[in-house]
Amino acid sequence: MDGIHPDTNEGLVRGCACRGAAGFAHVSCLARQAQVAVKDAEERYFEDAEERDLHNNSRWTRWHTCGLCKQEYHGVVRCALGWACWNTYVGRPEGETAPMLAMNVLGNGLCDDASSVREAELAMLQRIGALAEHILGVQGNLASTYEALGRAEEAMRMRRDVYLGFLKLNGEENRNTRVAANNYACMLMSLNRFEEAKALLRKAMPVAQRVLGKSDDATLTMRSVYAEACYKDPSATAGDLRKTINMLEDTERIARRVLGGAHPTVVGIEWDLRSARADTTQARETPPRGA
Repeated sequence: MDGIHPDTNEGLVRGCACRGAAGFAHVSCLARQAQVAVKDAEERYFEDAEERDLHNNSRWTRWHTCGLCKQEYHGVVRCALGWACWNTYVGRPEGETAPMLAMNVLGNGLCDDASSVREAELAMLQRIGALAEHILGVQGNLASTYEALGRAEEAMRMRRDVYLGFLKLNGEENRNTRVAANNYACMLMSLNRFEEAKALLRKAMPVAQRVLGKSDDATLTMRSVYAEACYKDPSATAGDLRKTINMLEDTERIARRVLGGAHPTVVGIEWDLRSARADTTQARETPPRGA
């Protein structure tokens, strides 16, 4: 826990929900832990293919998820680990699992700078005949990049196709379907298609809460997105805004307890709560038409 790493001269970073000293680490140490975990998974022998895949996937999560608090890294820490992951496996043959997963980790870390990485990853998966679920996942990531670049209509169509693809492939209770539904709703909302977004989330939220529970990150995010669609809808009444604020206050309390105050999900919910309160105040102070 020295402030400066003796070998790399790097400082400490914090990019998860761990509290106290447990939340600080050197990026090189996090990368080394992930490398060791993946190497262990690759060297172990499993007679059952499903058991092997589950073990490998659990080890690969160390590239993007904290092993202590089980929350995904965010910000510059996620970006740095994305590059470390890519540099670790870039020399392997194209058809192997490791470089494909590494390209995905890198793309997630780069966010809005990742269009060329995402498009190359999608082309590679289609070229080698990857599973439909893998291709849908990469299309979803590419949609995020298009959205960040302002290519909203392209992103919306891709979000819709990914959601319908996962729904057909895995059903409504599958995690990928829930994430795709939330992402599609966000995209609809960014295009001011509020009624469509709310209708979609009214179907998806009860499923998420039943499967994951009220305090899961995915459920919390879905509730906050629904609330955002409610208060941003120009047709929302003062009563609608009050209900939205109550929902956001409850969601913020749960999210802060589970994720910690610095987590992007909590920061986003707090921003929505301030915006909803401001809209309520404006609605109360604006006189009725014709008065």
